[in-house]
Amino acid sequence: MNWKRKSTLCEGAVMMLLLSHMTTALDVPLDLPQPPTITHQSPKDYIIDPRENIVIHCEAKGKPHPSFSWTRNGSHFDVEKDPKVFTKPNSGTLVIDISEEKAEAYEGVYQCTVRNEHGTAVSNNIVIRQSKSPLWSKERNEPVTVQVGVSLILHCRPPMGLPPPIIFWMDNNFQRLPQNSRVSQALNGDLYFSNVLVEDTRNDYICYARFPHTQTIQQKQPITVNVLDDRPAAERTPSFMHPTGPNSTSMVLRGETLELECIADGLPTPEISWTRVSGDLPGDRFSFQKFQKMLKIIEVTEADAGDYRCLARNRLGSAQHIITVVVKAAPFWISAPRNLILAPKETGMLICHVGGNPKPTITWSVNGVPIENSPNDPSRKVEDNKIILSDVQAGSSAVYQCNASNEFGYLLANAFVNVLAEPPRVLTPPNNLYQVISNRQAMLDCASFGSPIPKITWFKDGQTAILDGDSYVLHENGSLQINPAQPLNSGKYTCVATNTLGNKENHVFLEVKEPTRILKQPEYKVVQRGSRAVFECKVKHDPSLIPTLTWLKDNGELPDDERFVVDSDSLTIIDVAEEDEGTYTCIMNTTLDKDSASARLTVVERPDPPRDLELTDQREQSVQLTWIPGDEHNSPTQLFLVQYEDSLHQPGVWHNMTEAPGTSATAQLDLSPYVYYSFRVLALNDVGMSEPSTPSRQYRTNPSQPDDNPSDVEVAGTEPNNLVISWKELTGLQSNGPGLQYKVSWRQKETEEDWTSVIVANVSQYVVTGAPTFIPYEVTVQAFNDYGHGPKPGVVFGYSGEDRPMVAPENVKVLVQSSTMAEVHWEPIPPSAVRGRMLGYKVSYWKEKSLQKEDSRPKEKKELTFSGNETEGRLPDLHPYSQYSVNVRAFNGKGDGPANDDLKFETPEGVPGAPAFLRIIDLNLDSLTVEWGPPEDEYGRLTGYTLKYQPINSTDELKEMTLLANETSISLENLKYSTRYMFYLNAMTIKGSGPVVTTAITIVDEALVRPAVETGKGTESPSHPISPVTQSVQPPFYKARPVGPVFRNVNYSLEEDHAIINWEYTGEENNVYVEYMLDNSKEAWKREAVNGSRTYQLKNLKAGVVYKVRVVANNHADLTVHSTEELLITVPAMASRQVDIATQGWFIGLMCAIALLILVLLIVCFIKRNKGGKYPVKEKEEAHQDPEIQPMKEDDGTFGEYSDTEDHKPLKGSRTPSNGTVKKDDSDDSLVDYGEGGDGQFNEDGSFIGQYSGKKEKDTQEGNESSEAPSPVNAMNSFV
Repeated sequence: MNWKRKSTLCEGAVMMLLLSHMTTALDVPLDLPQPPTITHQSPKDYIIDPRENIVIHCEAKGKPHPSFSWTRNGSHFDVEKDPKVFTKPNSGTLVIDISEEKAEAYEGVYQCTVRNEHGTAVSNNIVIRQSKSPLWSKERNEPVTVQVGVSLILHCRPPMGLPPPIIFWMDNNFQRLPQNSRVSQALNGDLYFSNVLVEDTRNDYICYARFPHTQTIQQKQPITVNVLDDRPAAERTPSFMHPTGPNSTSMVLRGETLELECIADGLPTPEISWTRVSGDLPGDRFSFQKFQKMLKIIEVTEADAGDYRCLARNRLGSAQHIITVVVKAAPFWISAPRNLILAPKETGMLICHVGGNPKPTITWSVNGVPIENSPNDPSRKVEDNKIILSDVQAGSSAVYQCNASNEFGYLLANAFVNVLAEPPRVLTPPNNLYQVISNRQAMLDCASFGSPIPKITWFKDGQTAILDGDSYVLHENGSLQINPAQPLNSGKYTCVATNTLGNKENHVFLEVKEPTRILKQPEYKVVQRGSRAVFECKVKHDPSLIPTLTWLKDNGELPDDERFVVDSDSLTIIDVAEEDEGTYTCIMNTTLDKDSASARLTVVERPDPPRDLELTDQREQSVQLTWIPGDEHNSPTQLFLVQYEDSLHQPGVWHNMTEAPGTSATAQLDLSPYVYYSFRVLALNDVGMSEPSTPSRQYRTNPSQPDDNPSDVEVAGTEPNNLVISWKELTGLQSNGPGLQYKVSWRQKETEEDWTSVIVANVSQYVVTGAPTFIPYEVTVQAFNDYGHGPKPGVVFGYSGEDRPMVAPENVKVLVQSSTMAEVHWEPIPPSAVRGRMLGYKVSYWKEKSLQKEDSRPKEKKELTFSGNETEGRLPDLHPYSQYSVNVRAFNGKGDGPANDDLKFETPEGVPGAPAFLRIIDLNLDSLTVEWGPPEDEYGRLTGYTLKYQPINSTDELKEMTLLANETSISLENLKYSTRYMFYLNAMTIKGSGPVVTTAITIVDEALVRPAVETGKGTESPSHPISPVTQSVQPPFYKARPVGPVFRNVNYSLEEDHAIINWEYTGEENNVYVEYMLDNSKEAWKREAVNGSRTYQLKNLKAGVVYKVRVVANNHADLTVHSTEELLITVPAMASRQVDIATQGWFIGLMCAIALLILVLLIVCFIKRNKGGKYPVKEKEEAHQDPEIQPMKEDDGTFGEYSDTEDHKPLKGSRTPSNGTVKKDDSDDSLVDYGEGGDGQFNEDGSFIGQYSGKKEKDTQEGNESSEAPSPVNAMNSFV
């Protein structure tokens, strides 16, 4: 047991040693002795072109350079004896000149032998055969006659050539015959028809054979096919034409291409599908060709063996065929023997590992001689597919041949054993620079040679030895792999090769670069033809590397077209065409790496129109339409629209008939009788509708009686004595036959009278005359033609014509409800007097006159309409204290009946309107006069006026005065100086007070604008009327006439920036809103809910702006059901509130100081004057002939200054005369201005703006005329 164990361990160690030599085969440098190695030879099966010289390759290397010899058909081939044969220099390649010799003379099996003093190598057996393209055998093809719908095979039977020819079918014009799922060519070249059609008739079915080596084409005699159409083709289930029967077998060699085909006949044309009985089809190695009739599998493996099912199916049934695939294999290499380089005394092994089915037989030769016939070598041991060499000696080099063969072929390999003793040498060039991208693999080469085989050791930057592990891997060939390489791996590397005879080192360098990356990739695009497509491609790369950006289309170059614009980071395609569709790839290349990204461009367009329309399953009132869809242009078809043309009734007009799903290509059509149909089909996708297809052949249906009667039958009278019967005529499509007419029948409803009938044609109405007024009738309209009557018609009811009502309503009464509302009552007219459909009553009323004064305005007649069942109604919007007339009349569909005699009534008094105007006149410092005009609409006898007034922003009590009706003005005294007052005035009747009109005024401001009063003269009238500071354009309290009975007494009042709306409401709806908007505005109404109140305040209104306001009630659907009339509200333009400077304490103190100073000056002047001397003021007057005193400014309260008038500039805003004098008989509390020419003006707020431009001489003269000493009061007035 121990001995056996030791023997096993020893054999294992030897085997490991042998494997180490076997797996480290090296190429021997050509400067060292070595056996020959064949580097190039011709293929085993060599088919030659007889028009060219024969060249049989045999190239080899060795040291010393080897010699060559040939055998032919197993015998030595003496090249030197044949003048037509020679070898290339330093080569064994044969060149045979056959220009004067037939190529057949050199056909045979050739083998090349290569030898030198270290061994002999042999080539494969090279079989030389001449290509052949024989002529077609002469034959006469009889015409083929078949019935439409049957299957047909046209045989080709081409001549056998070398290699086999390529078969195709064409016509006399050298155009390929179209093939499809119905007609196709089999692998053997025959042409199969699953079923024939009439259009298959032709006399030029020609089979062609093309021989590839000689590039010649041979033609078979044309075949004529006649298809008979004398009886309809019977549909049938599929059956297989090839292969026949339920099962068949196919053998294929490993690595070759498997082609399985199934061709079936049947009507309709069968569809073929393929499945594998046990398992799936082999991934991406299979494809369907020849319209699904052929299954192709490339690079066949043993796993592809098994059963494959082909299934043929049409709507009548299906058939299947099972093909059993058997996979065999010619010998193939698993591991071919490799050259061995051994040092003396070393051990090695040659292995010849092959596969195949059946299993190949392996034989060994040495130097071209079978090993069993070679001299015995004790160091050599043969074990099946291995040769073990041990303790080899110098001079025992040789070439070994391994031959593996089975019935499908053979493999031959040469491997030499070279026994050498050689110190190490490094074959990799020194100082190589390796550049690699970060995170990728770096492979540093250290190719070496030596015998014994050198050991390789690596160092980095002069450091310690690098061992296997971590990111470093040392390969058997000496290469150092770094995976992944990082920037820290950059540097200098040294490899050292060592064996027993010495060592050798080499240096290389490594640089690790940043990778190239596409940051923004192009994206998938779907564009319509004619638009623009832009693909982006933004890249980052190592700055030390030079990048190159390339765009590809479908892995090829971009088209040479100016529409393709390439920028630094994008590709733009302008005016995209259909051929631009494809995959676009952006590639960024550097010297070390690249990155790429692709995106698909899909060009969509409207689909092509369907084609090949066929009519099948033809029946009396239906037909099946089939078609072949057109190209969808990358946008799936959503539906097909079938249209028809009726060339009998509406030629040239196409109507939509039905739709079919986009996945269908057939439609069952229901037809009408007596129509000449043509059909066409349109396809719709996301882009749009296609053009129509070519119309189908015409399909005619037989006539029949109508299926329908006229629709939309209506019965009505247009005159009191007629009955108009109208209907919608049948279309030509609905007529179902010639001679279309209508039978019109009528009789009075609910009577036993017979039907009266007439026959009409080509009309859509009939008028019955002489009918009594408004009588119910029964009517029928029935269609019929030459082939019979339509279905029983339905009865339609209607009335004969109407006439106006005959009598007027009776007992008309008026009940006055208020000064603005009255009710009218009446009795309905008898039904017999209506003479039609009673629609209601019309109430007309108008104002005759006012009971108070003459009214010259035209009388406006108003009319209200009430439904037929009502016998009373309200008359709104009446004027108080007026006389009205009213009448009532009935009306129907024909018109109005007579009215009753006019009935007069009077309305009681009401509250008056607003006074016509309100203004302030005779304004003084503490008094004024209020003047007004009577209301335009008094609505009764005036009983008087109410005047109220009070200071604004004061706690003083509102003062109220009652004035007589004949008064139109009143003077008010003891008013506060420099105070702003608000005045309110309204008129009254016995019914109450009317709307209020207001105005506001400041006493001091208005007093200052009175005309100047000169001494000895009366008051002059101003150049234009004095207006109050603020007066409302419209009175703030008005009444609005309600629309409908639910809103009453709508009025409003105004404040400075808001309005208060009041109303009475009796409706049921709770959703009440106040709506308002700017007058003449196009914006929507603004709405504010009132929450059940009867009053509402509109805030933040703009001064001086006119608003439209109304009150509405909405139902639950937020629809307006009641509304008042629109009110026009004008917000007063109130003067801005300013602090009255005259009431300020500091101003009063300043005035007192100035008055005291002036008083002192005047006293001094008076004393000096009495003495006859001049005083300063007098001197200034003499020096300045036109002095003016600038009064206190209105806006800032400052004083004016003395101004020298020699520049003749006027003083703006002056309120005092230039000489500062005031007449004694004027009131001391009235500040007056005067000047030449009346240059003063009033501002919009009533303030005075004056300019004085008097002449210097006149002012001086007037000043000298005054002999009166200036008083302190007058001097004071001149400054105020």
